[in-house]
Amino acid sequence: MSDLGVIDLYENNNKKNTKDFVDKTTSTLRVKTETKKTINDLEWIQKMQETIPYLDNIFRAPNRFIINEEEIVKIELARKITVDSIKHLSKNTNLIQSIDKKTGDVRPSKILNINKEESYDTYENRLIYTLIQNMKFFIDRRKKSLEAILGIESKNNKTLEYNAQTSADSEKIEINLALKSALDQQEDKSNEKLEEVLEEIKKLEQNISMLTNSDVYKVIEKKHISLVREPIKKTNVVLKNVNFQYAMKLWNYLRDNYEDKTKQVDENLDYADEGELKQLFDETFMLQYLVMKTLDEDETETSQTREQIKENILEQMIDKLVDLDSGITQEDLNNLISNKYEVIKYKRMEALKELQKVFRKHIDKYIEKIGG
Repeated sequence: MSDLGVIDLYENNNKKNTKDFVDKTTSTLRVKTETKKTINDLEWIQKMQETIPYLDNIFRAPNRFIINEEEIVKIELARKITVDSIKHLSKNTNLIQSIDKKTGDVRPSKILNINKEESYDTYENRLIYTLIQNMKFFIDRRKKSLEAILGIESKNNKTLEYNAQTSADSEKIEINLALKSALDQQEDKSNEKLEEVLEEIKKLEQNISMLTNSDVYKVIEKKHISLVREPIKKTNVVLKNVNFQYAMKLWNYLRDNYEDKTKQVDENLDYADEGELKQLFDETFMLQYLVMKTLDEDETETSQTREQIKENILEQMIDKLVDLDSGITQEDLNNLISNKYEVIKYKRMEALKELQKVFRKHIDKYIEKIGG
C-alpha cells in the first residue's frame, strides 16, 4: 500500500479523472441546526464609563449664581448695612425713627437687609442631575434583563447528512455520511460571561455613587427639583463646554437606545444545501474514494505511481524555473539541481539553524546569477 499522505492522493490524481468524477457525481446535503443563544447589548456600559469623568468635572466646578434675598427688618435684627440699604432708606423716609439735629445721625426703625447666597439650582446642574437619574434607571432596567437570563440553557447543535453517487469507468461508487456536532457546557460558559458583565455593571454603579455623593448633587437633590425634559435648552454652557458636550452625547445615546435589546434567540434550520458547503463535500467524496482505492494497489502499481509522481514534480519544477528565467541553460539547470540536492542531503545531517544558512546562501547565489 502507498505511504502517500491524504493530500498527496488528491494532488497526484489525474486532473481529468478528478473532473470526470466530480461532474458525474449526484449528491444531496441536508443541514440541520439548533441554536439557542443570548444577544446582549453591552455597548452602554462603555459609553457610561467613558462619560463619568466628564460628569465629575462638572460637579467639581459647578455652574452657580448669586441669590439676593431682600427683606425689611428691625434695625436691631439687621446683619449688615450695605450701600443698597442706605439707598433704600433714603427713598423710604417713613422707616426713619429719628434724626439727631446736632450730629445729623439718622436712626431708622427698620432697614433693608440683603442676604447673598450662592445657588447650584441652575439649568445646567439640573440637566446633569437628570442625566444621572436616567443612567441609574437605564442600568437598573438592563441589569434585570441580564439577571433574568442567568441559568437559561444555550445550545449550538449541527447535523449534516450527505449522500452521493458517481461512477469511474465501470465502477459505481456511493457514500452515505452523517456528521453531528453538539457544543457542551455552553450554559456554564454563558453564565460565566454574564456574571463578568454584572461585575462590570457593579463597578459602574460604584462610580455613579461617587457622583451622587458630591456636594452639588446633594444640594440639588434636597430641593426636589423637577427633572429636565426634552427639548434641551441650548445654553452657551451646554453648547461650548467640553464636559457638557460629552454629557449630551450620553444623553442622546440613552434616549435613542431606550429599548432593551437583550433577548434569547431560538433558531432551528432544516434545509438542503446547494452552495459551497455541498461542493466541499463533493470534493471530500472524491478524496474518500481515492483513500479506498489504495486497497487495490500492489507494490508494482505503487512503484509506478511513485515514478509518475516524480516525473510530474520534476516537470512542474522545470516549468517554473523556465518561467522565472527563460534564458536558463541546461548547465545552469544541472548546477542548480545539484546544489539543491546537496542542500537537502545536508539538511538531514545538520541542525535546522545551520541548514537555513546554507540554503539561503545557495538561493542568494542563484538569484544574483539570474538577476545579473
